[in-house]
Amino acid sequence: MEKREQLYEGKAKKVFATDDKNAVIVSYKDDATAFDGAKKGTIVGKGVVNNKMSNFLMQILEKQGVKTHFIEELSDRETVVKKVEIVPLEVIIRNISAGSFARNYGVEEGIVFAEPTIEFSYKNDDLHDPLINSYHAVALKLATKEEIEQIKAMAFKVNAVLKDYFLGLGVKLVDFKLEFGRTADGEIVLADEISPDTCRFWDKDTNEKLDKDRFRRDMGGVEDAYKEMMKRVFGE
Repeated sequence: MEKREQLYEGKAKKVFATDDKNAVIVSYKDDATAFDGAKKGTIVGKGVVNNKMSNFLMQILEKQGVKTHFIEELSDRETVVKKVEIVPLEVIIRNISAGSFARNYGVEEGIVFAEPTIEFSYKNDDLHDPLINSYHAVALKLATKEEIEQIKAMAFKVNAVLKDYFLGLGVKLVDFKLEFGRTADGEIVLADEISPDTCRFWDKDTNEKLDKDRFRRDMGGVEDAYKEMMKRVFGE
């Protein structure tokens, strides 16, 4: 696979063209941002953790029938994925109250929901990713009704698989953000990443935070939290 020109650079990743028009190489950075880019920093080794963990989890999901963009891991920081057109919706699944949910609805963190919730935000930096419902998404032609139903079903399946998986590692999957994309032939697949950047992970027994919240909230021990999640997943 030949790496060609850089196509895009985001907050956490760079994307490069390849000699295959249907594949790109994603390179994970150690840069960290929070609060819509207002807070910036570096989490040493984060790129390696996020790359390897995402790839591993996507392969678990593939085995459970969830189609993903994953093709092949090239190195600690680089992976070949299917080239997709990202559906401009962030899909957030919540199992336990935390973060903006607790803030927005005036409840404490840590309430375990009877069943998971789902919400969408419109992926648009200029508008600061506002919450959006499925009717608005269809009206704005961000996705069709059928695609949204498919995305919802896939997101809940991801949650069911990963919640059980992480519980087996002594970790509560509190909430997480997913992104989906359309392949060249229009198939909806899971894209982006699944990592301590995009998930809230709490230790099952102590509720210790093992994710990017440690960076957001200046709690310290950020690198250690990422390393701990890597250790739990890979046993290293």
